[in-house]
Amino acid sequence: MAFTIDLTGKVVLITGGISGIGLGASLQFAAAGATVIACAELDIYDPLVASFFEKMESFQHEVFYYEADVSKKTSIRALATQIGKVHGRLDILVSNAGRNVFKGLDDCTMDDWNRNNVLNLTSHWLLARALKPLFAQASPGVIIVMASNHAYASIPGCFPYNVTKGALLSLVKAMAIEWGPAIRTVGLAPGFIDTPGNQKWFDSFPDAEAERQKTIDRHPVKKLGTTEEIGGWCVFLSSTYASFASGCTYLIDGGRSALMQED
Repeated sequence: MAFTIDLTGKVVLITGGISGIGLGASLQFAAAGATVIACAELDIYDPLVASFFEKMESFQHEVFYYEADVSKKTSIRALATQIGKVHGRLDILVSNAGRNVFKGLDDCTMDDWNRNNVLNLTSHWLLARALKPLFAQASPGVIIVMASNHAYASIPGCFPYNVTKGALLSLVKAMAIEWGPAIRTVGLAPGFIDTPGNQKWFDSFPDAEAERQKTIDRHPVKKLGTTEEIGGWCVFLSSTYASFASGCTYLIDGGRSALMQED
């Protein structure tokens, strides 16, 4: 018998679900049969939203998109209300939305600090808390919080992003302790994933291909991660096969953290 994960009948919300890692998760959940709800701060007529629906066309069940800025309490409340009215329940939340706020300790302003904390930490807590009543029919519900390898080891110039990503590990533990067993909470900490955003970073170097290869060579697996791979982890952690996993964050970095040093 083939090893399969069937999430037919499950309703999943993926924040930032139309691009990057979020899009990879949306595609993998749809492939597993779940009803996918993606949200982002873009309006429904944005080309990126249209591209999202085009990519999801091959799946035979409904896909939804709601405009929401999860850094704002009013938007979070409106999103929770809309999901409740339209779907009546929520089985899985992939709390993925975030943004790089990369500064140095000396260069970071209070505005940088506050903007980073609101989007990359506070929003995960407020969103999960607002959606918690919708998990009442799930058995149990699943929350996946997207952290980062920067939660474990970072590099200069990535403050205060790395601080909030580290804090998310404790948020995962707190939600698992206080909301279990009705809701099972786990975290994912991806390493260097091949996304348009990271390609933009490569393109900032005089020789983008050389910089890309240098980054690949720093990984024992000799490749970058893909958004579909992280999406696959999300699907697995949402399944009954992972029902004993809660309160922990999985570091997925291609072995990068195993290296003591680099040239």
